[in-house]
Amino acid sequence: MDKVDTVFVVDDDALLCKALALLLQAEGFNVEAYTSARVFLDACQPDWRGCMILDIGLPDMDGLALQQALAARDIRLPIIFLTGQGDIPKTVQAMQDGAVDFLEKPSNDVEILGCVHAAMAYEAKRRKIKRRALKFKNRFERLTPRERHVMSLLVSDMSNKDVGRELGVSHRTIEVHRSRIMEKMKAASLLELIEMARVGGVFDSTHGPK
Repeated sequence: MDKVDTVFVVDDDALLCKALALLLQAEGFNVEAYTSARVFLDACQPDWRGCMILDIGLPDMDGLALQQALAARDIRLPIIFLTGQGDIPKTVQAMQDGAVDFLEKPSNDVEILGCVHAAMAYEAKRRKIKRRALKFKNRFERLTPRERHVMSLLVSDMSNKDVGRELGVSHRTIEVHRSRIMEKMKAASLLELIEMARVGGVFDSTHGPK
């Protein structure tokens, strides 16, 4: 079973971990606190959901190294970094590597809660997009190889007649393929079909099926 949405706090300062946990729990968040990056990394699972508050200057394994280790495992929890005054270069690197925000120590409660709410909203949106992409890919898998080829041409803005000429068949044959494709993909229009192809990522840069 998937873990419920949780704020994972990773900081070697036990008192800070406790204070953040109390603040976030009072706001209604589920919280888990870790005082070691390596302990968190050993425990973390791909189905964990929520966001992280991560100290960038951890002694056992710094925040950037943990961020990279999680990415290598395809664990994409949104990360809010806690930074000190001397961490500006690391903060820039963290943001380039996908961190959603950073807080400079000490931070006030309003800033912390604002960042966490924004990170949770970002994570919910990311999961929604991922579910849509999977749904579209599953529909795409039901198409025959020929239908996938026709779809790749249709979403590249070719008309039925152009697709027919490209494949050496009549435009009426393409109309039949198009009708079946729209039905299998559950698309109400060509624009919706194009959006499905984009979100699902089912074609490469040359518009051929992946």
